[in-house]
Amino acid sequence: MHEPYLLAGRFGAATRLSPKALRLYAEQGLLVPAHVDPSTGYRYYHPAQVHRARLIARLRRLDLPLARIALLLELTPAARESELRAWLRAKQEEVGRYAALVDAIGRNGAESPALVEAVRVRSAPAVKLLSRQRLLLTDVLDEFVAEAAGQIRAHLRAAGLPGDGSTRVYFHDLVTPDSEGLVEVAVAYEGSVEPTEDLRIRLSPAQREAYLPAPADHEDFPLVLRLYDAVETWIDDRPGVECADTCFEAWPGTAARFDVVYPITSP
Repeated sequence: MHEPYLLAGRFGAATRLSPKALRLYAEQGLLVPAHVDPSTGYRYYHPAQVHRARLIARLRRLDLPLARIALLLELTPAARESELRAWLRAKQEEVGRYAALVDAIGRNGAESPALVEAVRVRSAPAVKLLSRQRLLLTDVLDEFVAEAAGQIRAHLRAAGLPGDGSTRVYFHDLVTPDSEGLVEVAVAYEGSVEPTEDLRIRLSPAQREAYLPAPADHEDFPLVLRLYDAVETWIDDRPGVECADTCFEAWPGTAARFDVVYPITSP
């Protein structure tokens, strides 16, 4: 085999790819040698493959998985740039979420006194709930809440009930961008209704609740986390007061879009 083909060693030097990387990319179909000598097993690359090899190396520096790199390689330069900029925006949002969590950890429970002082206690009556649950990530949380609430209300109306009760969103697990958690959307109602395969009926007992109406500037992530931290700080600061059940958001809230609510027991 003669020029213009390059042996794997020279090709690797020109593209700054190790023999191990070249073998991996060949196995994955990302960068297949132009020719393999059947008698010696030597791998040869064409100079025209240098650009593709360097592009793969740059994409790998972004810690992109090989499967995604394979898709990006088949795009036009403009489409590839568009995809990468969308990926970058998502990464920047992810860093923002991490920053919010680091901030919460750094506060070590020392919440804004104004938020903690705004926590109130109420007695809530027993209420029947029709609910739907799902394991999900934060990126589909809002969509699921809207979809589930609409489905529940439609089922109540089909049963001849108003379907206009308040909505609760229970967070049974921690929900993050990369870790699924169990979320339950429930609508309060009075009367009689039959459950379905994915809708279930349960009773929320009469209980005491510590709640915090969400200020308008704390309604969205990441500042909404401070509302949960504030109620938890309020509970921790009161001897004998304990969280009794899963926290939830109650929509609509008390002179707010929603309240962050913790069922509590107290002496």
